[in-house]
Amino acid sequence: MTSYAAPARTIGRLKRPFGNLYYEVSGSGPALLFAHGLGGNHLSWWQQVAHFAPRYTCVTFAHRGFAPSDAVPGGPDAADYAGDLAALIDHLKFPDARLVGQSMGGWTVLEYAIAHPAKVKALVLSSTSGTLDRRGCDPSGGGKYDAWLKDAEARIKDGAARGIHPAMGAPAAERSPALHLLYRSIDDMAGIPDKEKVRAGLRRAAGRTLAELKDFNVPTLLIAGGEDVVFPPFLASAIAAALPCAEAQMIPEAGHSPYFEQAATFNALVDAFLARRR
Repeated sequence: MTSYAAPARTIGRLKRPFGNLYYEVSGSGPALLFAHGLGGNHLSWWQQVAHFAPRYTCVTFAHRGFAPSDAVPGGPDAADYAGDLAALIDHLKFPDARLVGQSMGGWTVLEYAIAHPAKVKALVLSSTSGTLDRRGCDPSGGGKYDAWLKDAEARIKDGAARGIHPAMGAPAAERSPALHLLYRSIDDMAGIPDKEKVRAGLRRAAGRTLAELKDFNVPTLLIAGGEDVVFPPFLASAIAAALPCAEAQMIPEAGHSPYFEQAATFNALVDAFLARRR
């Protein structure tokens, strides 16, 4: 009988103009970096690090302003995220990287990939279009997006009245109350006092059009949850169809956090995608 040996793990703090950026490195192999969403921090990726660390050097970090990274007076600006990621990749001396971004983390990884396409071997956008304008990505001209948004806002309001976090949603909370509790706990730990201000900054930074990415040749996988009330899941396939090297996958029984809610399915999709992009 063989005994389990945990992958090597180190903790670091990278000095940046705002203060210290907290990060963790686990495992060994090609570099695989994870950028969390507004409702999390580096701990959001616990199920991915455990899965991938035996074969990849997994890097998780807390975006600036999200504990245990240092706070930012007035709150973080999403326009600074990609620069922090670039500094972290340089600090760790990775010649190339595979990037996974969830929701808000899509702003981070997409902008880095646009600025450094030769260094990005693979890009995964989970429940996010990053800095692309969502409504502008709707093939119907915005009509389908507007209808989805009206319904989603009603479902978010109903869930909020019952204490349900929108980043998981009612179906996921009912299926997995323990995961829902853990998600809320990680969100509370991250300590962002004014999320609406951060969301407003994200909206301001999301002005790119698909036409701007017509020559974007970074292999990209978009993953969506069929029950999402934060990101329109139908946009994943629409964006993938418009990019030169992209594909999309839907996880029907998942809300806005498929990596958290349906980790085994999510990990298998990412695994297969990375295997094709070595």
